Amino acid sequence: MEFMDIILKILLQERNLSSNNLTIKPNNHRVYQCPFEKKTELLNKLIEENAASTIIVVTAKDASEIKEKLTNKDIKVYEDKELVKDTDLTAEIVIGFDMPIKNIVYMARAAKATERSFMLLDESEQNELHFIEMLLGRTIKQKSVEGFNYPVVEEKPKEPKAKKLSKDEIKEVAKKRYEKSTQDKPVFEKKFDKEKPKFDKEKKFDKPKKEFKKSDKSKDDRWAKKKKAPNKFLGKDENGKAIFSGKSGERNHRHDGTPRDNVKITGKKINIKARKPKSED
Repeated sequence: MEFMDIILKILLQERNLSSNNLTIKPNNHRVYQCPFEKKTELLNKLIEENAASTIIVVTAKDASEIKEKLTNKDIKVYEDKELVKDTDLTAEIVIGFDMPIKNIVYMARAAKATERSFMLLDESEQNELHFIEMLLGRTIKQKSVEGFNYPVVEEKPKEPKAKKLSKDEIKEVAKKRYEKSTQDKPVFEKKFDKEKPKFDKEKKFDKPKKEFKKSDKSKDDRWAKKKKAPNKFLGKDENGKAIFSGKSGERNHRHDGTPRDNVKITGKKINIKARKPKSED
């Protein structure tokens, strides 16, 4: 069983602690506001001021660190788990150095006190105090000692909210803005004194005409239609194939160079069947 389950069992079942059976009065619960770095100093101050009373100190952390910093070495410091186990332990004043390991454990701390219960809390620990107050059934009075107050954070002054304008006032503001925007813009003035520049045709065609060079003419001659030389039969090669001076058109000539009479025309043949005439009745 975990340690927290043991604490709850002891508090709720065996001892049956509640706000009704605490021996100290509600006004004798106190929370001292104190930053972390000044807690030891305030603890020694409270012990010195209440030296005539029996005091025990309780912490949720390591008790040995607090013992070393105490000026009064006779004061006993307990951890929460040790406090819960010792059922016979009591003192006139119980000082909690910090928040307990569990909110309900505060009831065990307060049950050990016969007169007063103190607790030193940093500003960051104040949020958890609400749950203890719910268990206790009342708020715990807080006290601040001079020199141990929380650091004051300067708040920035809030800017005053702008007054809501009526419909007429909104129209008036919009009208002024419109007038101002139109006045700020420069007025465009048309000037008719300046005549438009006239188009001078002579200047446009003053450029000398381009003369064609010989090289340019030669370029034009290459596109001219040239006369084809006649294709002459030059004989036959070693394989007996006819040789011509130009393109031979071999399929249309015989091997001796004479043209063929019957030239086959290649192409797709279409068979068309003649229809029979209709018989007249």
